[in-house]
Amino acid sequence: MLLRPEQSRAKDCGMEATLAAPLSEALDRAARHAPFLRAQMERHADLAELLRAGDLAAALAACAAGLESAPVARRLRLERTRTALVLAIGDLAGALPLETVVEGLSDLADRSLDAAIAAAIEERTPGEPARGFAVIALGKHGGRELNYSSDIDPIFLYDPATLPHRGREEPAEAAVRIGRRVIELLQARDADGYAFRVDLRLRPSPEVTPIALPIDALISYYESSAVAWERAAFVRARAAAGDRALGQRFLDAIRPFVWRRSLDFGAVKEMRAMSHRIRAQHGREAFGPGYDLKRGRGGIREVEFFAQIHQLIHGGRDRALRSPTTIPALQSLAAAGIIDGGEARELADSYRLFRTIEHRLQMVDDRQTHELPRDMAALDNVAQLHGLAGFGALLDLLRPQVESVGRTYDALEDGEAPGLPVGAALAPALAEAGFDPPDAARAVIERWRGGGVRAVQSPAAREALEEVLPGLVEALGRAPDPQAALHRMDDIVGRLPSAINFFRLLAARPPLMRLLADLLSHAPTLAAALGRRPEFLDGLIDATAFDPAPPVAELAASFAAAEAGDYERLLDHVRRSVGERRFALGVQLVEGTSDPLEVAAGYARVAEAALDVLAAATAADYARQHGRVPDSELVILALGRLGGAALTHASDLDLIYLFTGTIDAASGGPKPLEATRYYNRLAQRVTGALSVPTAAGPLYEVDTRLRPSGSKGLLAVTIESFADYQRESAWTWEHMALTRARPVFGSDAARARVQAVIDAVLNRPRDTRQLLKDVVSMRSDMARHKPPAGPLDAKLIEGGLVDLEFCVHAVQLEHRTGFDPRLGPAIAALIGAGLLPADFAAAHDVLARMLVTLRLVAPDAQEPPPPARALVARACGFESWDALLDAYAAARQSVRDCWARIVARAEED
Repeated sequence: MLLRPEQSRAKDCGMEATLAAPLSEALDRAARHAPFLRAQMERHADLAELLRAGDLAAALAACAAGLESAPVARRLRLERTRTALVLAIGDLAGALPLETVVEGLSDLADRSLDAAIAAAIEERTPGEPARGFAVIALGKHGGRELNYSSDIDPIFLYDPATLPHRGREEPAEAAVRIGRRVIELLQARDADGYAFRVDLRLRPSPEVTPIALPIDALISYYESSAVAWERAAFVRARAAAGDRALGQRFLDAIRPFVWRRSLDFGAVKEMRAMSHRIRAQHGREAFGPGYDLKRGRGGIREVEFFAQIHQLIHGGRDRALRSPTTIPALQSLAAAGIIDGGEARELADSYRLFRTIEHRLQMVDDRQTHELPRDMAALDNVAQLHGLAGFGALLDLLRPQVESVGRTYDALEDGEAPGLPVGAALAPALAEAGFDPPDAARAVIERWRGGGVRAVQSPAAREALEEVLPGLVEALGRAPDPQAALHRMDDIVGRLPSAINFFRLLAARPPLMRLLADLLSHAPTLAAALGRRPEFLDGLIDATAFDPAPPVAELAASFAAAEAGDYERLLDHVRRSVGERRFALGVQLVEGTSDPLEVAAGYARVAEAALDVLAAATAADYARQHGRVPDSELVILALGRLGGAALTHASDLDLIYLFTGTIDAASGGPKPLEATRYYNRLAQRVTGALSVPTAAGPLYEVDTRLRPSGSKGLLAVTIESFADYQRESAWTWEHMALTRARPVFGSDAARARVQAVIDAVLNRPRDTRQLLKDVVSMRSDMARHKPPAGPLDAKLIEGGLVDLEFCVHAVQLEHRTGFDPRLGPAIAALIGAGLLPADFAAAHDVLARMLVTLRLVAPDAQEPPPPARALVARACGFESWDALLDAYAAARQSVRDCWARIVARAEED
């Protein structure tokens, strides 16, 4: 429908009176300047009469009216010419926006294809349903933005199992014959005109393949053999007609081919190469008479390519960017912050203008032309059809938009940068770039160029290498330690099966080279992660990679959405997503865009979201085998740094598994289990889901030793058993652990029950002297078994975070106040109550920031190289390394003083 039903008759609202004048004027203008429209007005006088009366809605509704009894071929041709007339006059009158016109033409093409397919199948196999044959629309038809005299570019596919065919006929033969009949019905001409021209050349290998292809063969082709431009073509693909479920099944199957998380920048390069070829053929001529609105520099195609290039780069990660229609695609790219909002509006406005003038060109004689006439009289005629005084006004209207689009598209083009020298000239170039001495760097680059590394052995890989080398050498040469950065880069390249994508990504996004140099220079942990998973770099192409991690619920929704219903794929998807998120958070630290305390909170939100998704999916998968235990559910309690909502890049997850209900219950399902066995096996599976490496790599180490009775106890117990243990058998250190406990999985009611147990345990009266003795003894044992790794081990060093936590937990348990699993708020509450010194909050912040940052920059807890010290100081909020060390010493001293007071009290008689 082009208009809503309530708009179809608007006499009472005065719509006809409002539209009568512009529609009448448009009819007169069309009669003077468009022979094709004039002929249709004469042939379809009923429509012209409705339009002249101002009843556009009735004219639209009448386009197909009364044609039901006509033979299908004539019906299609008449509906097309009648619709073309009404849309054209509505367009000329300004009553129908471009979007309505192109959607109307596209919907007409869909209906025509449906009717032709149904007719072709009915003619051959009477009474059989029109199934097993589908049309995938590409190009403007796929985007529902057909122009006035456009071809359609379909792919015909069929399902041999469901396609109707005659008794001794193979499905492949039937599909081809159905396809031929569809083409004949659509594009054969007679006195009524034609319906649509059909171009099937976008199917795979059109010179040798039949016009209709089986779905499985098509899927196999796009999964294994398709080339880059075919990926770009499928940005605008749509199941448009016939068996749409079959068409959608095909599109769903090849979605990973089109929308790749790790982008093949060869597709982007191919689109740019296509643009170069089009410009070479059509863009040399200056704007003016003869200008090609579609293919000329700054024209329709460049707006479309601009949108599609950005969609290919970002759409694999953001489904909201996958619109097949140009203007919505631009709007979604702007909404995501990928392109400037003003730039998107300018491109959209230009696109509307270009497409509108393109329609004017085609309305004259119903020819598929895109060029402004060279003949001044003909150009003047087009201008007047549009309602302008003459050709000069038309050129003046178009020129600024053409120039603006050309400049915008130019910004995407890669210049021809000089390559890195070879032979004897290489060493001086490396020395000039910052490699001093250059010999070691030269050896690495010559080994790459010589194919000494598997990832760079193919011609395509070496081509991609040469494209990126100048910028890469420049970026690494500016690094604080160019040699170390290059050698870490060599490690990454050495682990790749092929470096083509990696190099093309860097070439397409030069700012990533500087960022990569920073990571390779300063963050060995991230460099190692990148060596294992080079695709992590892909995630940094979106500006959102430098935003704080979203709330847990939003993260969980994004982790769960992609692979719903496929447990094994979900495990891989969550691992990839978590890896990308953790990597991006680490980059935020290195780049100084986020406070380490916020990064620590982000790490925790990512982990909690992953736990939520995987625990729920594992429980659901487990229930398919063993059913569910009635009135019972799994509850997961986080402790340690996850409980405190502040992880580092290297943190494991301290978990306790509980369940509601009683142990004498049993599950239903094909293989029932009694409750204790059910939940202990489920807990093992959840641990595996979180910790076992898959093809997508590892996720988290899980530590369950804080459960009741430690490693000797059951992995999962009832909440009542947990409460009994905590009341009657738990050691003081286990109650200390509960100060940072937080339920993170389970229903709200179940979490509240667990929290009530924790609150009751923490708030019970204690023997202060025994408490302090237990605390001091436990810290002494820990110090013997886990000494600090180095002078910058902010966690285990004397006066470090462990001592700080012991101080906090001892005070909390002694005074039964300030309980909060997050250390920052807990310390603030205790300072407010006068139970901790005022400088304790600052001490915590310094130590916590150092721990989070140094886990990436100096995981060995030794002093980092001089260039990295400035990064650590900046991340921790200090102007210099010396200032940070002074603050570190002051923080440790504050903690030591507090701990000394606790030790002294414990030793009092």
